[in-house]
Amino acid sequence: MRERLTDGLYGLGWATVKKLPEPVAVRLGREIADRTWKRRGAGVRRLEANLARVVPDASPQRLARLSRDGMRSYLRYWMESFRLPAWSRERIHGGFAPDDVHHLVDGLAAGRGVILALPHMGNYDLAGAWVTTKLGVPFTTVAERLKPESLYDRFVAYREGLGMEVLPHTGGSAFGALARRLRAGGLVCLVADRDLSASGVEVEFFGETTKMPAGPARLAVQTGALLLPVTLWYDRSPVMRGRVHPPIEVPGEGTRAERAAVMTQALADVFAAGIAEHPQDWHMLQPLWLSDLAPAAGRGGTAGPGGPGPAGGGRR
Repeated sequence: MRERLTDGLYGLGWATVKKLPEPVAVRLGREIADRTWKRRGAGVRRLEANLARVVPDASPQRLARLSRDGMRSYLRYWMESFRLPAWSRERIHGGFAPDDVHHLVDGLAAGRGVILALPHMGNYDLAGAWVTTKLGVPFTTVAERLKPESLYDRFVAYREGLGMEVLPHTGGSAFGALARRLRAGGLVCLVADRDLSASGVEVEFFGETTKMPAGPARLAVQTGALLLPVTLWYDRSPVMRGRVHPPIEVPGEGTRAERAAVMTQALADVFAAGIAEHPQDWHMLQPLWLSDLAPAAGRGGTAGPGGPGPAGGGRR
């Protein structure tokens, strides 16, 4: 029953919110965010605890403001995503303004496969739609399987409608398919700041240990593809901002696993710098650091940023 209700609610969101005038949708998202924040449920408390790692010297008042702004950013993501299938190409093109896109364009022009690796920041669906329409570049991503299956199908259909190829995150089959796309000079996009597998790499992240997916780095080591970190954030305008960072270089020495581990730490460092600049736009409402995870806890996802979406060896 709960699974059917969840699926129905997402279906209602996509069916109704996309029909609202944009100013109405913006106000609705802000109102839902503020009401949710005031209730201080588990997700809000976890977000605030995570932000306390990002801004360790923040006062309780500042942390409260950051978590409130974080919920507003999170709901902006959802309201945009519900409306994105109805946006015109011009609205998509004008809705995202990334810096240093030349790292991506030049890499693809050189015939190399490119991996874009992102944390849970901003709206990567909008960024993906911008890539497929503005740049005219299709790409492949991975989605974790959700319950009910109909909800997973909704997310896959939604992202395929935006021009993405979506592979299910099931065992090692997705890795092989991604490697083939990269060897053919294609583009792969993976969200990579939260590990949902048993094969993540331990990294230091804001001074504590967590695990991040090894997939992006392993793909770069195995295929020779360019690994580019990307960070996204909102400002006070309707336009999302972003940056394509310089490539993470493959170390010249070590085993494949050792080189992938070094690269994953470098990726975590870039993510940390971007999150520290825009902490309110990091949508991490789940436990992340190992000290917050019960030893026997399951690693399954929930819907939303932190749930279904492009997976970096195991996620969104």
